Amino acid sequence: MIAEKGRADRLRTRLLFTGPTLFAFLTVVAAPFLYGIYLTFTNWDGIATSYDYVGFDNYVTVWQDSYFWTSFAMTLKYVLFSVVLINAVAFALAYVLTRRRKSNLFRTGFFLPNLVGGIILGLIWNFIFSYVLVNVGGKLGIPLLEGSWLAEPDKALWALIIVTVWQYAGYMMVIYIAGLMNVPKDLLEAASLDGATGWRRLRSIVLPLMMPSFSVCIFLSLQRAFLVYDVNVSLTKGGPFDSTQLVSLFIYEKAFLSREYGAGQAEAFVLFLIVAAITLLQVYFSKKMEVEA
Repeated sequence: MIAEKGRADRLRTRLLFTGPTLFAFLTVVAAPFLYGIYLTFTNWDGIATSYDYVGFDNYVTVWQDSYFWTSFAMTLKYVLFSVVLINAVAFALAYVLTRRRKSNLFRTGFFLPNLVGGIILGLIWNFIFSYVLVNVGGKLGIPLLEGSWLAEPDKALWALIIVTVWQYAGYMMVIYIAGLMNVPKDLLEAASLDGATGWRRLRSIVLPLMMPSFSVCIFLSLQRAFLVYDVNVSLTKGGPFDSTQLVSLFIYEKAFLSREYGAGQAEAFVLFLIVAAITLLQVYFSKKMEVEA
């Protein structure tokens, strides 16, 4: 009886603390996700009260939709350059700021762009690219800036990449700073006594010990880059001539503007599977590269 009462008390305590969170997860995340998978097998248009079961027709449509795969290929290019530049800039900032004694003001300044919402961020940079930089380029005679990047298909994607790096580099910088501060000082001092230069210490000691931070930052930047939508809408709206229509924006237009919700949901689920596979592979290989101090 005492043991059963103890188990009942533990169960009651666990339900008290985890019950609300578990309920929120099931109703807000799990149930909509499973219902969304169910809708991929229907022809619902997002408005009608009734719809038909169509089996795997939507997935066949996804496979045959060249526009979807074109936008996905463009997204891959955007993700590649965004992830590399975000982490390179973030690590460089973290490395420089950890070597300065009074750097809190700079850390705050570099982190602030992450606090700006994506829609507002896109509108701000739309004004900068369309007016500020154009005026600067015209007055200083810089051909690269004389026309708005947002109006040129070969430059608009780079404008989107620049804004993404500006938004997330400060956030990743904070993670890299935490990793750099955890690198054992005695190892660095021993390397200095052995005559190792700053670059040699960075390459042989700091970078291997920073792999957990790299794993987290690359995972976060991959996930955010693949699913970017708000900045894409407010900065370029997918233009010019669909040159910056990333896959999340394409799926939104497919589901809500074209009223092909079942097909759009199928595309979203395919995107989820691809992103999940890529991020799991990234985490797996990053974990294998980690070393212990």
